[in-house]
Amino acid sequence: MARQDALLRLHKSLISRRTELRKRLGLELEELAHIKHSSASGDAADAAFDASGEEISSTLAELEAKELAQIERALRRLKSGAYGKCEVCSIKIPIARLNALPFSTLCVNCQREMELDGGWAADHGGTDWGRIADGNPMEDREVRLADIESDLGK
Repeated sequence: MARQDALLRLHKSLISRRTELRKRLGLELEELAHIKHSSASGDAADAAFDASGEEISSTLAELEAKELAQIERALRRLKSGAYGKCEVCSIKIPIARLNALPFSTLCVNCQREMELDGGWAADHGGTDWGRIADGNPMEDREVRLADIESDLGK
């Protein structure tokens, strides 16, 4: 029963983080749009500073979008009953690992093997880290900033 309680707490944590990321991504996208539409004034140094700020914001938004996709995937795994089980060896992922990284899909041993040998995951039917989505092949695509931007507009 303790594992079930821990999974419920992790579910709440994932929902909370998802909400936070959605808000942050929305604000960052608005900020990027504002930067692009603001009048270009000043010298070359101002333009370079604006460009570097835009690049940092864009990179941060991309990283947060990837984290959001991993959280969405974890929530789908929770609904399907697969959450907390290693995708490769099917053993239960320790709660301590899930607390540290709630969207973990591999146990420590399989994660370690994958990190040591990048081709290991493909050989063992494991995660394709180049893809984020899970489930429907139509959903099996990389997340692009334009996709998120259109989703937030709804």
